[in-house]
Amino acid sequence: MDLSVVVPTLNGRDQLARTLDSLSGAAPDAEVVVVNGPSADGTTGMVRDRDDVDILVEIADRTVSVARNAGIERASGDAVALVDHGLAVRDGWEETVRTGLSETDVVTGPTRRSLRAGSTTDTVESRTIVGRKVTFFNSGNVAFRRAVLDAFDGFDEYLDVGSARDLAHRVASGDYTVAWDSEMAVEQAYGSDGGEPERDWGWKYRSLGYRLSKNYGVRPTVIGRLASHAGSDAISALGDVLRRNTDPSEWFGTGRRVVSGAAVGVKDGLKARTSDRSAARNPNGAADRTDRAVTVYDWRDASRPPP
Repeated sequence: MDLSVVVPTLNGRDQLARTLDSLSGAAPDAEVVVVNGPSADGTTGMVRDRDDVDILVEIADRTVSVARNAGIERASGDAVALVDHGLAVRDGWEETVRTGLSETDVVTGPTRRSLRAGSTTDTVESRTIVGRKVTFFNSGNVAFRRAVLDAFDGFDEYLDVGSARDLAHRVASGDYTVAWDSEMAVEQAYGSDGGEPERDWGWKYRSLGYRLSKNYGVRPTVIGRLASHAGSDAISALGDVLRRNTDPSEWFGTGRRVVSGAAVGVKDGLKARTSDRSAARNPNGAADRTDRAVTVYDWRDASRPPP
């Protein structure tokens, strides 16, 4: 089994270097594909100065879905893993991936985060939706048989967020298996990702509405899940208002963004469902375009030129 590891990155030079260092030590036999773009922090020069990256793909889009598809397109392995920049793979990671993919179609594992007060570890997450059992994978630490990615045409580039969860829904629709292996762990140090990003409520619910309606149509279950998520978030945000951490006007504004985001997502999801009635359910997938890469540095079959 030939394994390729795709590492998407955007303005994360130092975090990326840590990831590449770990891959060099713990996955020495894997092909490493870095997809950068468009960064303005010297990432390109740092990668070109290394001798442990096989391919560097520069793209103009800033979305992780496009970066993942661009990396998958260039990877040559019959197994493809995705690792987020800033995460360090542990000793035994590559062996766990290879063993897992010899028995299942998709294998994923936890991210262990070191905190000042201790540490935290992800656990497996599964849901049954409209009779379909969906096992979600850790988008920053997951490996696929190439045949799975080809069958579903990679990631849906409509989605700025949630494209990995969308792929999990689609994988669950076929005769494919997803396994969670706690030994396939990656590590993230406290603060290595620059802190918790501000949540875009409109895009969160646009993504949720889109992937639910695209994969299941408009059913009571779909509307119920949207309402349940919105209600839970509304109660949590109301607590911040009562504690005077948030202004009431901001709370109402968030509510409007949630409703409008969900409505747009459901509408666009139904359009996507109509556009692609195949099992892939991906009208915005890897095969949809060929212009992702702006520049490609491929050192697999040639000596790396001096920086």
